[in-house]
Amino acid sequence: MVVYFHGGCWALGDVDTCDSVCSFLALNAGAAVLSVGYRLAPEHPFPAAFDDALAAFRWASTKHSRLGVDPDRIAVAGDSAGGNLAAAVSLMARDDGPSPAMQVLLYPIVDACEEWPSRQAFGEGFLLTKADLEWFERQYLPGGSDRTDPRVSLLRADDLSGLPPTYIATAGFDPLRDEGAAYAAALREAGAAVTWCHHPGLIHGFANLTAISHTARAAMLELAGAIHAGLVDTP
Repeated sequence: MVVYFHGGCWALGDVDTCDSVCSFLALNAGAAVLSVGYRLAPEHPFPAAFDDALAAFRWASTKHSRLGVDPDRIAVAGDSAGGNLAAAVSLMARDDGPSPAMQVLLYPIVDACEEWPSRQAFGEGFLLTKADLEWFERQYLPGGSDRTDPRVSLLRADDLSGLPPTYIATAGFDPLRDEGAAYAAALREAGAAVTWCHHPGLIHGFANLTAISHTARAAMLELAGAIHAGLVDTP
């Protein structure tokens, strides 16, 4: 099973907006997908979305018999802010258990502190803008929030060791490109098994473009294959 957290920068989206992505993964990865609706900012600022995501993963792990899935083959996945939530759940579950079998992060937000070069380079004209990101981050992290909290800024965590096998997908024309690549490198340095797939011709949100872009579809088929290999083909 894949426990999936939708994108929307913590303030938009729901299980309907990511239904096509979850259906695509269920069909092509050969795994059940549990799509999670979590509380949204600004009505519910940090850590509400994280708390809901962790609770959903723990519920799935506890109710595995009812769901008809192997408790040792439950992954977390998400795109954009959903990738942030999946990564944060993996980090927090590492110490408290149970831990996901793998984490699948599509162009995740992993650092709300640094002005990464890609946020400047692709801040206009590529769907997700720099101004959008800054506005959404203010909704989820109002004044006084600790932006270095590792549940938001994964790259600021003191210890990234002991995390599950990880698949990270980034896009070439994406403000979040650099931090996703940096997180892949940081996990690899900490000893995690990491597959980083960079898609230079794609933009942020390509998971939702499989019906109109052959390149996006190929990227998502590759991701689905990684899930199948990590969950279904695991002995």
